[in-house]
Amino acid sequence: MTHTFLEQLWIARYVIINGVGVTVSISLLAILAGSVLGVFVGLALVYGGVVLRVAVRAYTDIIRGTPVLVLVLASYYVSAAVGLDLGPFSAGVLALAVFCSSHVGEIVRGALQAIPKGQTEAAKAIGLTFTQTFTSVLWPQAMRQCLPAWVNTAAEMVKASTLLSVIGVAELLLRTQEIISRNFMSLQFYFLAGGLYFIVNYGIEHFGKYVERKTALPS
Repeated sequence: MTHTFLEQLWIARYVIINGVGVTVSISLLAILAGSVLGVFVGLALVYGGVVLRVAVRAYTDIIRGTPVLVLVLASYYVSAAVGLDLGPFSAGVLALAVFCSSHVGEIVRGALQAIPKGQTEAAKAIGLTFTQTFTSVLWPQAMRQCLPAWVNTAAEMVKASTLLSVIGVAELLLRTQEIISRNFMSLQFYFLAGGLYFIVNYGIEHFGKYVERKTALPS
């Protein structure tokens, strides 16, 4: 049985490598785009005007309350209905990035609100603009608080990428299912896929710890 599995694994090696590559690519793009958008969402929730805060709050609550699968299907089928020519890969990245942004926005909001207001007032007193205050005073402190929760969100994006198989994205899960349909070795290849997802998320976790060490204040 082991010999047969290794033989099938060797035959399917390029398919699996391609699936891992697509999973990592989609997850990375979604995490980067969602994190950037999430920072602006967090800023709007804390420092925006009343109308902007209400609009962004509605966006955040709606997206966080919507299942990821619904967002994936909406990104693919609704975009086509309104004339946007998004392929499965682009639609998948869009759905995951939007979902990621709502969570990162809440993380950033909490981190910014935890910073004493006196620091913002002191920055104003010495003539710093809001952009200077954010980049030099607020963000370095907020980032340290955001990192643990951000790592969890990034790992969730990797796991959520498995849902993109429903719109035909050839990520790791879909590739694994294709392999199983040919050799019927479901237990072995699903275990393999689970191990590969664990490795990707393990790498994200250790990257987050590395950044935490680099940004930690000297004791």
